Amino acid sequence: MLKSNKNLTLSLLFLRLGVFIVMFMWTLDKFVNPGHSAAILEKFYFLDGVGMQIVYALGTLEMLLILGFISGYKKKWTYGIVLFLHASSTLSSFGQYLDPWKHLLFFAAWPMLAACISLYLLRDDDTLFALEESTVACAEK
Repeated sequence: MLKSNKNLTLSLLFLRLGVFIVMFMWTLDKFVNPGHSAAILEKFYFLDGVGMQIVYALGTLEMLLILGFISGYKKKWTYGIVLFLHASSTLSSFGQYLDPWKHLLFFAAWPMLAACISLYLLRDDDTLFALEESTVACAEK
């Protein structure tokens, strides 16, 4: 484990906030424009005919997840699931990377994926405004 310091914990908090903002907007999209979310599920995940109720249910589950994520609750699970979801999203969009000048914004997924990986790997050091202390800190007490 890295020795905790103010710069590290502050940097991890900013990473957590940045990832949360993106995930929050994607989650809100499921409620504000469920047809858009259904179209994404169809195009990138090959899930045809997803109804609005399923989109709302996914949005509700995702909202609970990202609220746990932003609060630093059960970091191994919330950070891990956020990482998995974003990695799935990034990789399912692979075809978009083959025509970069038409789909340039898709490349923003890669730095966010790096942030998700970093947060997961450094989750024990991400303690600023987190509900749960790191498992290492708890073991030292």
